[in-house]
Amino acid sequence: MAARSIGTGTISFGMVSIPIRTYSAGESSSAVSFNLLDGKTKTRLKQQYINSAGEIVPREAMVKGYEFQKDQYVTFTEDELKAMGQESQRAIEITEFVPASTVDPIYFDKPYYLGPDKGGEKAFRLLNEAMKQTSRVALAKWAARGKQYLVMIRPMEKGLVMQQLLYADEVRPIAEVPIPDAEIKDAELKLATQIVEQIASEQFHPEHYEDEVRKRYHEAIQRKVEGQEITAAPEAPRAQIIDLMEALKASLGKGDRKPKAGSEAGAEEAGAEDEDRKGARRSGGRSEKPEAKAETKRARGSRR
Repeated sequence: MAARSIGTGTISFGMVSIPIRTYSAGESSSAVSFNLLDGKTKTRLKQQYINSAGEIVPREAMVKGYEFQKDQYVTFTEDELKAMGQESQRAIEITEFVPASTVDPIYFDKPYYLGPDKGGEKAFRLLNEAMKQTSRVALAKWAARGKQYLVMIRPMEKGLVMQQLLYADEVRPIAEVPIPDAEIKDAELKLATQIVEQIASEQFHPEHYEDEVRKRYHEAIQRKVEGQEITAAPEAPRAQIIDLMEALKASLGKGDRKPKAGSEAGAEEAGAEDEDRKGARRSGGRSEKPEAKAETKRARGSRR
């Protein structure tokens, strides 16, 4: 089934203008949504807005305001908001081409597919191939729904993907996340690396994954429609991690694939190191040399 276009426009860069059509890249119809109902009559509820005095405010009496201090607002009329907003433009204006690897996925927002409109097939194909050969993507400005968006355009097979991007001030730096330093041991890192390699794949296959929660919702809804009762499944007990090395070893044993050559030796070596540490703790950290043990035995014999 052919995708249905949700809009038209042009991609412009330099003196080139390419007519395009925009398509949604996501499938929102698969989402599960619920409505609020009256528990007695099972009919839809209507939303009403109430002021601080408890009075219902009709929609025509509402205005939009911005809170600049606690409980203090400046209000704007629809005309004022419209004057400040960005008029929707058909043109997607490319400002620069950058290496694809320089755009961090943390900036990615909603994606759209782009296809050529009538008369733009050749120029569209030319832009697609040029970005593929140069390994670059386009950064552009796009105005829609009263806002201006920063977008990235990249080639995908014969088409283009327009990815909305977050602006720099919309992304928090990871430095704000409190991450204390932690010391890791070579044996722990070795086991962790083996776990990564054990379940590693060379490509991403999205078809291997599905939204299990959404699936449960759909199944429960169907049972309700058929008049069946729903019972909650018992929650699986969570394992408590006591020793990091033991947890890493257990994770290594649960893998679906066999360890690569050399991995077993590495695991045995790491395990031996762990046992040596445990033995040292049991003996209080002391170990006797063979010569010292023999001298102790001779001293006991002379006393007898």
